[in-house]
Amino acid sequence: METRHSEKLELLHWNRPQPLGFPAVPANENLPDSIPPGPRRQLSIRIYRQAQPALEAAQFSLARLLEEEARRDRIFLFVPVAMGAGAAAWLLVAEEPSLLYLLLLFMAAAMAHGLLRHRRPGVARLSGAALLLLSGSLLAAFENWRADTVILDAPVTTEISGVVEAREASGPHAWRYLVALSDTRSPHLARPPTTISLLVRTRQQAPDVGDAIRGKARLTPPSGPALPGLNDFALAAWFDGVGATGFLYGPPMKERAEHAGTHFTFASRLTRSMHQLRAGIGDHIRAVIGGDEGAFAAAIITNEQRAISKPTVEALRLSGLAHIIAISGMNMALSAGIFFVGLRALASLSVGFSQAFPVKKIAAIGALAGTTAYYMISGFAVSAERAFLMMAIMLVAVVFDRPAISLRNIALSALAILLVSPSAILGPSFQMSYAGTLGLVAGYEVWARRKRPLSPPFPAPVWLRTGYRMASGAFMTSLIGGTATALFSIEHFQRFATFGLIANLIVTPLISLVVMPSALISMLLMPLGLDRWPLLVMGWGLKEVIATGFWVAGWGGQWNTGQLPGWYFLAITVSFLLLTLLTTRLRLSGLVLAGAAAALLLLLPAKPPPDLVIAEDGSLAAFVDGSHLSPNRAHPPKFLFVQWQRALRAADVAAPAYLEQGEEVRQDSRSDRYRPLTDEEEIAERAFMTQTLEETRTRHFACKKAAWCLGKLPGGGSVALVENSIYAGIACDVASIVVSRTPRHFTACRSGALLISREVLRQTGALSLHFPGPAARPEITASLLHSHRPWNAFRTYDWRTGGTSPPIPAAIAALIVN
Repeated sequence: METRHSEKLELLHWNRPQPLGFPAVPANENLPDSIPPGPRRQLSIRIYRQAQPALEAAQFSLARLLEEEARRDRIFLFVPVAMGAGAAAWLLVAEEPSLLYLLLLFMAAAMAHGLLRHRRPGVARLSGAALLLLSGSLLAAFENWRADTVILDAPVTTEISGVVEAREASGPHAWRYLVALSDTRSPHLARPPTTISLLVRTRQQAPDVGDAIRGKARLTPPSGPALPGLNDFALAAWFDGVGATGFLYGPPMKERAEHAGTHFTFASRLTRSMHQLRAGIGDHIRAVIGGDEGAFAAAIITNEQRAISKPTVEALRLSGLAHIIAISGMNMALSAGIFFVGLRALASLSVGFSQAFPVKKIAAIGALAGTTAYYMISGFAVSAERAFLMMAIMLVAVVFDRPAISLRNIALSALAILLVSPSAILGPSFQMSYAGTLGLVAGYEVWARRKRPLSPPFPAPVWLRTGYRMASGAFMTSLIGGTATALFSIEHFQRFATFGLIANLIVTPLISLVVMPSALISMLLMPLGLDRWPLLVMGWGLKEVIATGFWVAGWGGQWNTGQLPGWYFLAITVSFLLLTLLTTRLRLSGLVLAGAAAALLLLLPAKPPPDLVIAEDGSLAAFVDGSHLSPNRAHPPKFLFVQWQRALRAADVAAPAYLEQGEEVRQDSRSDRYRPLTDEEEIAERAFMTQTLEETRTRHFACKKAAWCLGKLPGGGSVALVENSIYAGIACDVASIVVSRTPRHFTACRSGALLISREVLRQTGALSLHFPGPAARPEITASLLHSHRPWNAFRTYDWRTGGTSPPIPAAIAALIVN
């Protein structure tokens, strides 16, 4: 063996082309004694000879394991994974790929797969994977073309007219409306969105679904990421068809539908009828039960979650019970299981009927009808859609005598969702719901392969062994499901409920034995008006769930993980898929990958935290100092600021210092707030700003109310946030960095200070600034470096001219590092 291998190496060496001027050497002639192989060559040959048997054995073992996975039909499970990866890649790239280019690549991959399927199986598998990736990208491109949402380009106050598409309670005397916009007045919008989301506070009777309304509204575009790397809400709004959010000033006024300029189609009438039924059921449940438990019950049945009070929602999140609010796999599985078991038990009461007809299949068909009705009144959320598809596939599998609980059914439901809405792949609802389901089903398969039934480690009677098995099953279910979803909860929300396992173990019996059966009975009796007592029982169970949530949340078990690198989330996702989708020893590669990613995360130097963060509208900024955040507002917007705290792991907040103004400094009253400064006022204001900077602590804001805020950075730099644009010029003379919502013609500071204007923030989104050293220019990380994608195109649209906004100034573009 070694002799033939040596001869082969020599033959390859002497068959190479010879340099010019040297005589040709026969291929089979022995090497001259005067030119022996060098030491490096000898070492490489020795290593190759020693490693060759191990490499050949590993290659053979890998081929055998892959063949075993294919025999167990595991390759099919990676079809939705590949398609989802292609859709995610299309959605995340900065520039939209050419559709023609994608189609050409798709056809080339299809031809290669078809021609080489039998000749070159390895190349055919690679071309098949490329085909699936390109299919996902093309599906995402098609969904983007189908959406074509018009997004409002700038905040505006206008009078709107439209028709209510959907309605949801949002707290006491508050409602969230989805309105099909038909007209705007005072001012008239040249590019109005088609659908808007409005918050309405009124003690009057709220308009119903299908009513035409009008009123004065404040509309704003959907927000982008709160910080670079966080969720982009404009992406979800684009694919949901919502072009603006806002609120109404006062209660809405009803008008006739024909005055709203809207024409009803059969599809729109059917959709509105379902939303109207959903709203009516939610109102009835909240009226019967009342309180947070009533809002909780409505959320479980109709998915109307906004009516639950914020303290209750926060307690459920801290205790790891927030997943119960959404209609997800657990809710749908319990409802389908109750339908199935109940119908099968009723049909089995008659011996003749059970012997003449397939009771199991009839029960499965009845359970499918019940879960379909449940889905129709659930508001069509992604989690409910995924759970319904999963249950539908499982029940159909029962009808056709196929295994109901399998990973193949999960893959089929994922394929169905990706075919309809591939953008869901980036949403936390899709990722967390599928992660939990994959973990549970894969864990169930491993558990089912146990040779011995689970029993207590001591002699026990039958009833104790049964209770032990039930408790162990509940423990493992909560542990696997909580661990699987925690990976994605950390990525999207940067926090983890430490005591979520304990809370879920406590409330699972209540949900399974009290809440969901009562909900099913109440829905069946609601048309007869006999649903009051089942709803009250359901409310009692949910009251105990809420009490458990507050109790566990009081332990202080939330762990803010901070923002993790993107590569780490990708590695953990791949390792999770390998662990759950494979069955042979190849699944251990998932553990190896997860361990390697964790080791790299610990060993590689961490990215330094920013020194200053700025919101995308320029109204909020904060200094970052370890676990301390120092914003420029005493009461910053909670929705935005909470995301900053979680992503930056900042638990402490230092409020700004509001200054006492002397008589010589201009007092900005509402009547002359925007009156130009006189020469005397300008001199006094400049002196006041300079003195404020000298007396202000580092990484802390000092503010003149409704005018400006100043703060010092380590190394001597200073930051000015200008709320009133008449102070922008003075701020440029005093500070080194100025953040100002200035007029469009004010694009640069004559003093050389860095001006971050409203137009810049509109295109870059939220910013993170890091100062590498004293007196150094900052390194800027932008949330939206490229705003050319359709859901961010509104940021460069200029409604005044119908064109695009000017590019980012070169002085700022040169500092952007991402």
